[in-house]
Amino acid sequence: MKIYIKHMVSQRCKLKVTEELTKLNIDFLSIDLGTVELTEDITLEQHERLKENLLSSGLELMEDKKSILVERVKNSIIKMIHESEDLPKVNYSDYISEQLDYDYTYLSNIFTEVKGITIQQYIINNKIERVKELLLYNELNLTEISYKLHYSSVAHLSNQFRKVTGLSPSFFKQLKHNRKENLENL
Repeated sequence: MKIYIKHMVSQRCKLKVTEELTKLNIDFLSIDLGTVELTEDITLEQHERLKENLLSSGLELMEDKKSILVERVKNSIIKMIHESEDLPKVNYSDYISEQLDYDYTYLSNIFTEVKGITIQQYIINNKIERVKELLLYNELNLTEISYKLHYSSVAHLSNQFRKVTGLSPSFFKQLKHNRKENLENL
């Protein structure tokens, strides 16, 4: 049996779900972002207790098929951008469609209906969050970041960054540097 969990986007979330399942003596085969493969069906009481316990941690059991599909799309994008070393060489639409085994147009329509933004905009937002992380870690320069995240140029990355954040990447990086200096002077 598979259960789907909303807002499960990090390793910490996986650990929390593992903890809750263990507390309720629910056996599972695997835990991935947004999904848990159980060894057997759970009782209604276990389902309700799990639902309550997860909700107190900001996680949510999902039962609506559209929401489950949207969450799967989101988790696929998060894995692709934040967890893999290299982005796929194929179009994002082909990648997502292949990962979820659904037609991309169908996925896109459902996603926009439920989230109010396009899959493309969600991908852009996640890529910009990844750019922020990489800028803050200070391990890669902007050219390396644009290459790593498959931007056509540094200018394209900078324009997209500015459109989403209202800041240039260099100004964003400078803010981090200024904040660090201010903290050191306290």
